[in-house]
Amino acid sequence: MCIFVKKLRLRIYTTALFLLLSTYLFSQTTRKYSNEFMNIGVDAAALGMSSAVTANTSDVNAGYWNPAGLIQLEDNQLALMHSSYFANIANYDYAAFAMPIDDRSVMGISLIRFAVDDILNTTQLIDEQGNINYDRISLFSTADYGFTFSYARALPVEGLNYGANAKVIRRIIGDFASSWGFGLDLGIQFETGNDWKFGVMARDITTTYNAWAIDEEEFKKVQDAVEGQNQELPETTEITIPKLQIGVSKLMTFHYDYTLLASANLNVRFEENNDVISSSFASINPALGFEFGYIDLVYLRAGVGNFQNELQIDNTEQLSFQPSFGLGFKYNGIQIDYAFTDIGDQSVALYSNVFSLKLDFSIFR
Repeated sequence: MCIFVKKLRLRIYTTALFLLLSTYLFSQTTRKYSNEFMNIGVDAAALGMSSAVTANTSDVNAGYWNPAGLIQLEDNQLALMHSSYFANIANYDYAAFAMPIDDRSVMGISLIRFAVDDILNTTQLIDEQGNINYDRISLFSTADYGFTFSYARALPVEGLNYGANAKVIRRIIGDFASSWGFGLDLGIQFETGNDWKFGVMARDITTTYNAWAIDEEEFKKVQDAVEGQNQELPETTEITIPKLQIGVSKLMTFHYDYTLLASANLNVRFEENNDVISSSFASINPALGFEFGYIDLVYLRAGVGNFQNELQIDNTEQLSFQPSFGLGFKYNGIQIDYAFTDIGDQSVALYSNVFSLKLDFSIFR
């Protein structure tokens, strides 16, 4: 009886593994959600403001949010971030570096990794004679990588800057499949003389293209491990459609020591989904963010975004949203930030405790 239970459990594990891989691979044909790991966001300071930073981003992390903001750098900067999702099953890591080239241009590089590591591969656990052999268990990882090269330059018009990203996407599912992808982003920022800022970020303007290579022998092992499975190989190409982010922000100073930054974003996808504003042509999702600062030392942040019309069990729709909260501390070129991205679990979106570090190389001079 004990052996039967063990075999039943192992069969369940193998079936679950097959469903995981086949769902992941076949989802690549759903083009409108391709490369979604690149949309999670970086920098706890920005995430604490619900990512409403398109207009005001102005440090090394601008390479992700709006490369035009890199032009505000006065010295080299380094940024690091880590967060975990799904009870620490998935890890999300980010590193970036940016440096001024001259007084009118800046370059930067960044790397994003979103991965689930050490997944048990039990497809070969039961040998040809039907015996369980634990030595046949192996481990694999599914990992997504995004490498970005950024360039920003100040235009002759005072306060107007532009930036561009060239992205390389690498996605790996153990020995089963892997892909390469390429795409471009373009951003602009404009700053007025009274602390108003405006920004536009066009992501994947060339429709980021991914080409998959699937190991048919490894994929067949998964199919053969589950009786009755005879699915065809998925398509090997996917396209990420363009997205547009429009932002505005205003910085206010009180009594010299206190500042309040208010910012807003309109995030546009050219598809119909359950965003709060949706049509057959495009869907719009607003976001609001606030940052209260004291003597450029301590920051308190809050934001709300990801407004969704969720379909309920009774076929009615209910508006959900994703509130965020953050804290920051900056001293002598070192900045440490924290964000909690879904207070009270008000949204179905990913939420996590996020920590990030930013280092300005001016402290070494």
